[in-house]
Amino acid sequence: MILLLALITLIVFPIPSMLTRLYLNDVSPIELMDFGSFKLDRIFLGLEFGVSYALLSIILLRMSAFQEMPVKVEQLIKNMNLTITEGLFISFCAGFGEELLFRAGIQYYLGIVATSVIFIAVHGYFSISTPKNSLYGIVLLPFILLLSYGFEVWGLWFAIAAHFAYDAIIFISMIRDQKISAE
Repeated sequence: MILLLALITLIVFPIPSMLTRLYLNDVSPIELMDFGSFKLDRIFLGLEFGVSYALLSIILLRMSAFQEMPVKVEQLIKNMNLTITEGLFISFCAGFGEELLFRAGIQYYLGIVATSVIFIAVHGYFSISTPKNSLYGIVLLPFILLLSYGFEVWGLWFAIAAHFAYDAIIFISMIRDQKISAE
């Protein structure tokens, strides 16, 4: 089921941005894909940024404050019982689909800050009813803000690479931890 949701993210999430930008701003889907920013230095910069922030997040997630969270992000991912290949596939789908929706679409109309807050909220990382669940959102918000600013400077493929790398490292770390604890 989670792989189907990832595929839907990859294919369906870009559609609202493509249609909205086409009809309101006369930006074709090809232009929206921003192939001009598909440059190795920007992609590597995005990968480096995503990996670095993921490693920082992993350190923070292991702190005692996160162990007390009512619904731990780590536990949700572990419950999926994914392979590393599945984790990488989900990471790619999320990086591609969500960045086209949020950065190339919503951010164009709402700006960096509002789009970043919406991104975190849609993922369920802000919670009024259980404020401790918002801790991960607070950790993730600077990453999303910086990724959003990076999109403005280095383009869509920087953002896709950063998002993919962040998710991939988080998934790999938690899948590895799950396998170690099972032994």
